[in-house]
Amino acid sequence: MTETETTLIHSTFAIERSYPQAPDRVFAAFAQPARKRRWYAEGDHEIQEFEMDFRVGGSERFRYIFKPGHPIAGSEIANESTYHDIVPAQRIVLTQCMTLNGKPVQIMLATIEFQPSGAGTELTFTHQGTFIDWPGGAEMIEAGWRSLFDRLATHLAE
Repeated sequence: MTETETTLIHSTFAIERSYPQAPDRVFAAFAQPARKRRWYAEGDHEIQEFEMDFRVGGSERFRYIFKPGHPIAGSEIANESTYHDIVPAQRIVLTQCMTLNGKPVQIMLATIEFQPSGAGTELTFTHQGTFIDWPGGAEMIEAGWRSLFDRLATHLAE
């Protein structure tokens, strides 16, 4: 492979979670910017920007820098998303481009489905991604989403 060639990795994974809260409450954690910021954006990094226009055709921008002590401390991650389909308390479909220090490393299509189950919700998250020059990126992103859904459970229980 020459220096001008890129490595592409295609990956699809699904994560299923059960939450004891009703679908409208779980959906609201994705739809309301202040709520989503708490479980999705806050963490071991410094938030530079978090903007969200939750509607079909709307966008979301989340930019952050990892704090000292992180393996890639000082690096900037930016996620720019577009919402393509939203059915309240049922589903969200979005695309996202993730960059690392300005270089695209992931392009993804995500579908989040909310199904009633008794008094709670069955959430299914399907991620279809293309990883650009990022060996191990698919595994890292899947682990990150699993952690985020754990944080969501904590947020919903508050």
